[in-house]
Amino acid sequence: MATFVLVPGGWKGSWSFEAVVPLLEHAGHAVHALTLTGLRPDDDNATVATANLDTHAEDVLRLLDRAHLTNATLVGHSYGGMVTAAAADRAGGRISRLVQLDAYVPRDGESCWSSTNAHFREVFAAGAAATGYAVRPPDGGDPRRRPHPLASFLQTIRLTGTLAQVPRREFIYCSGWEDRTPFAELRTRLQADPEWQVHDLPTGHDAMHEAPEAVAALLLGECIADASTLRRQAP
Repeated sequence: MATFVLVPGGWKGSWSFEAVVPLLEHAGHAVHALTLTGLRPDDDNATVATANLDTHAEDVLRLLDRAHLTNATLVGHSYGGMVTAAAADRAGGRISRLVQLDAYVPRDGESCWSSTNAHFREVFAAGAAATGYAVRPPDGGDPRRRPHPLASFLQTIRLTGTLAQVPRREFIYCSGWEDRTPFAELRTRLQADPEWQVHDLPTGHDAMHEAPEAVAALLLGECIADASTLRRQAP
């Protein structure tokens, strides 16, 4: 039995994995989906204003401690890749597999802001204009999304090199939104790195809802459906 720890992307909570969790559990695995500090419905303004990347990495580490988890598979989506990278680097060998699902794969000293593209920098800046500390969600999308702590997008990551000792590291590239994706160059970089395995999914960024079976299959190490089938599944 594997243990999965799922970390959502910007503006989202544990609900973003709602279609994938039962598939992993049905296969007999333990699953922990997180909602990060500042993204919880009852978090006050002070909590949102003070939450940063370190706060979110500590959310993951507290879960590992509380649930006594070792040999865990850590999965980060989008911004969640910043969090999983930081947490894996600090987890003391308790992470056996890291899966970055259309997510940032930072190097030491990088931030979500520095790693993303001009489109998302504009989204972050415009979204934070009202408060200066919380980035409102982009228009459209799931109404459960919440304002995201700006500091977590801006803070640079500190990596000691321990992350490179995670035995299995994978990147899932979603190719169905190439007009806006910030991950195309990252995919090229990781394809050239023998320590990373790269998978492609022909979905938009929200692969967990567009093709949950394909995402679960990759997490379970199974073969995925062909591209034409996935396109028929996507809304």
